[in-house]
Amino acid sequence: MFLTPPPGVAHTATPAAPPLARSSIVLIALALLAPFALYFGTVHSIVSIWNSSETFAHGYVILPISLWLIWRRRENFSVYPPEPYAPALVLLALLGAGWLASQLGEVQVVSQYTFVAMFPVAALAMLGPRLAGSLAFPLLFLLFAVPFGEIFVAPLIQFTADFTVAAVRATGIPVLRSGTRFELPTGNWSVVEACSGVRYLISSITLGCLYAYLTYRSMARRVLFIGLAIVVPIIANGLRAYMIVMIGHLSGMELATGVDHLIYGWLFFGLVMFIMFWIGSYWREDTEALAAATSAAQGGVSVPGRIPGMAAAVIILSAVWPAFALYGEHANHNPAPVQLADVAVQWPKAPEFADWKPYYMAPDVALHRSYAQGATPVGLTLLYYRNQNREKSLISSLNRLAGYKDTWHETASAKRVENVGDATLALRETVLRSDGRALLVWDWMRVGDSDTTSAVVGKLLQARSKLLLHGDDGAAVMLSAPFNDNPDTARATLHSFLLDNYKNIKVALDNERRH
Repeated sequence: MFLTPPPGVAHTATPAAPPLARSSIVLIALALLAPFALYFGTVHSIVSIWNSSETFAHGYVILPISLWLIWRRRENFSVYPPEPYAPALVLLALLGAGWLASQLGEVQVVSQYTFVAMFPVAALAMLGPRLAGSLAFPLLFLLFAVPFGEIFVAPLIQFTADFTVAAVRATGIPVLRSGTRFELPTGNWSVVEACSGVRYLISSITLGCLYAYLTYRSMARRVLFIGLAIVVPIIANGLRAYMIVMIGHLSGMELATGVDHLIYGWLFFGLVMFIMFWIGSYWREDTEALAAATSAAQGGVSVPGRIPGMAAAVIILSAVWPAFALYGEHANHNPAPVQLADVAVQWPKAPEFADWKPYYMAPDVALHRSYAQGATPVGLTLLYYRNQNREKSLISSLNRLAGYKDTWHETASAKRVENVGDATLALRETVLRSDGRALLVWDWMRVGDSDTTSAVVGKLLQARSKLLLHGDDGAAVMLSAPFNDNPDTARATLHSFLLDNYKNIKVALDNERRH
């Protein structure tokens, strides 16, 4: 009788490595578990998102699945002796530096990814390339525990709206569209966050990667299946939205408009995933060609004497960055309350002309004023942030000019560059609409002493400022003007307002930052 080893395990004839001493096992475990205690704040941020968002509730099962995958390959520990690998410390240092930079810039998702990535790198340092390499997928699978994906909500909403409207029109039903909202003869529809399909996409990618790893041995088949796991749920979500609209339309808005809307969505997604996995099973590769790993295994010798030194190096190197972050947090904290004075605007004040307010995290101080010097009024909005955190941040994927359920909604957006005296100002232009009314909004951010519209640049500026111990003050600046059919009049008014008042806005924000 011939025995076939588990996938990824060397042939049973390979000489087994001598068992590790209990003290070495304890040291390896301490080195791998140390980040949980050293980066507890990051751990808490991950778990809090799992608790608060159904989209990422699957995070609780990632670690158990990873441990189960490692247990399936437990024979590898007898084949490949642990060999501490010093070059991995360089990677660990880079991850620590990346975590520190993301903490300074308040980029939570990067700090979470760099933290989780420390575990496979620490395993590489403690176990060596061969043993850690044989467990590469189970270790890297931990990255799926990071609650990432909110950045795709907006483009997925746009795609779903485009797909649904095109499909409804192809059916022969007239549709009047405004942004992500559209109107059929039988009723109105809106593609909101819950309709984006991001939950389906994240679930599909996670399950697809796991299924491809367990089912296939060929890298080409794995990549192809994972690619399908990305594309299929996006298309399926468009079909789901189209079917919901058609069910509502054909039933006179009696069906698929309430909770059954969501139930139908998950049933449809489950059916699509079942079909995809069922089709994928026809090309499964349950067995793996026997690996002639005898020579490779014989070339390695366990070096338990190096394990204590490597464990100490991993723990110390992991602890350096949280210590820096703690010092920087206290050094950058500004206890002074924000007292943003009225900007010395050269235009006369005017009554408010719109009920629009940006959908941003609550700032330390918010200033909303309206001004007019001619027929078209201008609204000035300043949102000032200091001592930022996860609940109060200038740059966040949660911050939008209009919430998905607000009466105002975005219909167009583009970048512009305006000449303001001797300087140029890059800004973002957005059209907002609500019940036949329209607003043209120009906005940008001032972080430190620089203006930007880029979230990435803004985070880098914030990280630089905190690294220099200059604090994390930042502000969002928004100008708005109403228009009817042609936005050019509003553009001309906003440009005139900038020429007269940009310098005063900048001075007011800079003065507050220096307090």
